[in-house]
Amino acid sequence: MTSVQDSAFEGRAWDGWTVPEIVDVQGVPTAFRRGGRGETLVYLHGGGGTRAWTPLHAKLAEHFDVIAPEHPGYGDTPRGSDQDSWADYVLHYDALFRTLGLVDFHLVGTSLGSWLAANLAVYYPDRFKSLALVTPIGVLAESDEFVDLFRLTAEEEADRMFNGRAERYADDFEQEGPLADAVHQYQENSTSALLMWNPRYERKFDTRLARVKIPTLVVAAEDDRLAGNGQGQRYVELLPHARLVTVRGPGGEASGHGLPMEQPADLVAEIVKHVARRGE
Repeated sequence: MTSVQDSAFEGRAWDGWTVPEIVDVQGVPTAFRRGGRGETLVYLHGGGGTRAWTPLHAKLAEHFDVIAPEHPGYGDTPRGSDQDSWADYVLHYDALFRTLGLVDFHLVGTSLGSWLAANLAVYYPDRFKSLALVTPIGVLAESDEFVDLFRLTAEEEADRMFNGRAERYADDFEQEGPLADAVHQYQENSTSALLMWNPRYERKFDTRLARVKIPTLVVAAEDDRLAGNGQGQRYVELLPHARLVTVRGPGGEASGHGLPMEQPADLVAEIVKHVARRGE
C-alpha cells in the first residue's frame, strides 16, 4: 500500500476533498478513502461523485468502518488498458478485497455502483454479509421510459438527477473549475460508456440474480427521472431475499436519482436498519 503525500494533490481544496490512500491492485493504483468504526462496509460510487469524502460517507462512518474505493477510470484511479467490461471490474474488486484482507462485509452500491455490486454478489454470493442497491440500474424494466444518458447535456443530466433542483447543489459539484471539471466528467463518462453503452442492462440478471441469497435492500426514489421507476421493483422481483424501500424527498418534493446527495441521513438510516435486520 502506498501512502500519498498532500503535495501529490497540490491545489485540491474543494468541499469534501481528502487525500486518498492508494493500493496497487494487479498494477492498477487504486484510490480509496476509509473512515469510521464498526463492521466493515464497502461503498461503490455511481458514475460520478468521486474525489471527495461526502456527507453520505461521513454519515455511514458514524455506524460502520467505511471503505470507499474509486473504480478504474473514475476519480484518481486510472483504468487499465484491458479493463473494459463488467467482468474486468469484478475481477479488479476481487483482487482489491483480497489485497485489503476484506472478508464477510457489507456491500452498498449506488446507481452504476449498484450494477457493479449486483455483479459482485452474483459471482461471489458467499462473500458479503448484506447487500444494498441504491437507485439501482442494470436490469430491464420494460415499463420505464428509455433515457439515453449519453445524449444528455450535463445540465439535462443534473436536471433529471435532482428533479429540477440541480441549482441547489451546483457548488457541491464544483471542484477544479468549469473546464477541468468538464474534462474530468468526460473521462468518467467515457468509462461508463465502455461498461454500459451496449447493452444498457445485464441480460443475464434475469437468471443470475437468483444466486444472491444474502439479505438485500433496494432503495428507490419517488420519481427517478434518470434511471426510471421500475428498476428497483424489478431487482426485488429477481433477488430472492430483497425488500424495497422508498426514501422521500426534501420538503415534500419527490425524491430523485440524486437522493444519496439530497437525503444522506435518511438513506443511511435505512441501511442501518437493514444491517440490524440481518440476524432476524
